[in-house]
Amino acid sequence: MVPTTAVGDAAAPGQPKDVVTGLAVPWAIAFLPGGASSDALVTERDSARLLRVSRSGQVSELGTIDGVRPDGEGGLMGVAVKDQHVFVYFTAEQDNRIVRYPFNGDRLGSPEVLVEGIPKGGIHNGGRLAFGPDGYLYATTGEVGDRSLAQERDSLGGKILRMTVDGKPAPDNPFGTLVYSYGHRNVQGLAWDEQGRLYASEFGANAYDEVNLIKPGANYGWPEVEGRGDDQRFVNPILTWTTDEASPSGMAYANGSLWVGALRGARLWQIPLGEDGAAGKPVAHFTDRYGRIRAVTTAPDGALWVGTSNKDGRGSPQEGDDRILSVTASS
Repeated sequence: MVPTTAVGDAAAPGQPKDVVTGLAVPWAIAFLPGGASSDALVTERDSARLLRVSRSGQVSELGTIDGVRPDGEGGLMGVAVKDQHVFVYFTAEQDNRIVRYPFNGDRLGSPEVLVEGIPKGGIHNGGRLAFGPDGYLYATTGEVGDRSLAQERDSLGGKILRMTVDGKPAPDNPFGTLVYSYGHRNVQGLAWDEQGRLYASEFGANAYDEVNLIKPGANYGWPEVEGRGDDQRFVNPILTWTTDEASPSGMAYANGSLWVGALRGARLWQIPLGEDGAAGKPVAHFTDRYGRIRAVTTAPDGALWVGTSNKDGRGSPQEGDDRILSVTASS
């Protein structure tokens, strides 16, 4: 049994339960409106399938997203839902892009490309989508192995982007463009706490992975700095791990903690947050129990939905993989 002792002011999670098994690289999870019993939308990276998953584990296929060209770490990645529209982030023939679909609850309508020209590559594709408490859509992009892009403010690579539901720069963005923050290597997790503060999880290179507290217009240092640099030009992370402990992907906030899925680290990290947004001591849960963890999302009832990524070419699939688990965020 996994212990359920308290971690600071936050309690450790309960025992995970399978929601659905037999998936292939579920990359992102987003819940439909409708309260605690609402279904979730799930992307599969390599198959390009968009799935609807009920709380009881029933799976239906809404469709295969046209134009997806899986390539290395790219494919069908982020998904978000707002105002009877579904938003997806995917790797196309020449770029990564963000596309919006009308959604009537049963089927997708005709696609509309909102953002195109996001750099693509076999590595560091970013790909997370999430709506913030301000109502704007946030997207994470990687520098696709071209380190210089992260510091180029006119490039969409190595950034966190912020936009309206029509794909336009949010009116108060710091540079008047889609760019909200820069100097990122590969962000794959976004979460907001109860105060509306934005956090992002970021893959390092060979030394340190990061969790950052994101400020508009701030420079997070890559490739000049990996981890803490204590350089006044750049913002230090609030937390670092060694890369073998984490390779952090999806992230959610629940019950006073950030919850971060670790790919290489094969565990679910819990990071208690202080009232000022500072990170407490991280605690690892379920280490090596479920393999690589990529998707982490807070469900409407407060539970965490956690997706494995053992069929992504880097894991060791177990019977039932890939799976989505439901975990109570406190015991």
